[in-house]
Amino acid sequence: MKTRITVIYSTIVALMLLITACDPIVDEQHLQNSTNVDGVELIATQSTPGGNKIVLEMITPGITGYWDYNLGKALTNKVEIVYPIPGNNTFTFVGTLGGEFFEKTINVQIDQLDTPLEQDWYDLVSENTAQGKSWVFDGGPASDGRQWWFMSDPNNPWGIWWNAAGDCCPPSDAAGKMHFDLDGGANFTYYADASGAATATGSFVLDIANQRLTVEGANIPGSVDGGGNSGVFNIVELTEDRLVLFVPNAAWATGWTWVFVPEE
Repeated sequence: MKTRITVIYSTIVALMLLITACDPIVDEQHLQNSTNVDGVELIATQSTPGGNKIVLEMITPGITGYWDYNLGKALTNKVEIVYPIPGNNTFTFVGTLGGEFFEKTINVQIDQLDTPLEQDWYDLVSENTAQGKSWVFDGGPASDGRQWWFMSDPNNPWGIWWNAAGDCCPPSDAAGKMHFDLDGGANFTYYADASGAATATGSFVLDIANQRLTVEGANIPGSVDGGGNSGVFNIVELTEDRLVLFVPNAAWATGWTWVFVPEE
């Protein structure tokens, strides 16, 4: 009996030793801030006094993050931009102090667009960027057999599945228009009809690198009656005389294509 008890005891001790040996040794370490938000230094340098070519820098050692310059993001501590909007503009650096995330802004006064913008800006809003430019459908407002607002292949903006406006069913705002300008901001105005009264106002982002147009706070013509209302459109074509927008994931699991021309 004694031998049996001894064996059981020895087995229990061996199991306890095995369990103890398997317990991990955890050395907990916590991230700590290398400075505070006040200690993060942002610098904006303009190529000319009041000019629109700007270098944005975050120069504090040990801080990482990115610049949000309203029209896009730069995943770096330093970025050079040609900004298209006169006035007092606010740019944001988003980063980490080590133990926590933070945002800090810097204001830059732009008095002149002395560095030319990329051509897409002029095509969208005209050479007179403050006055801006209006776009209307390239057809209609009644069905006319043309291709200016249609259901399309999700992988091909010109792969027409149903020529909605041309065949039978133009959108309710087919006689409307949209207006883009850079008067103190990237401004978007939506008109539901030809009465001249603005229906809604918002803003827009022209992402030239990725050829996307994002509209916030208002719809583009034809967005309510078809194509969904995500507000993010792929730019198929943008010239002085023509704007073609496309979403691959519109209502009914299809693509949708819009074709606009400048208002005369």
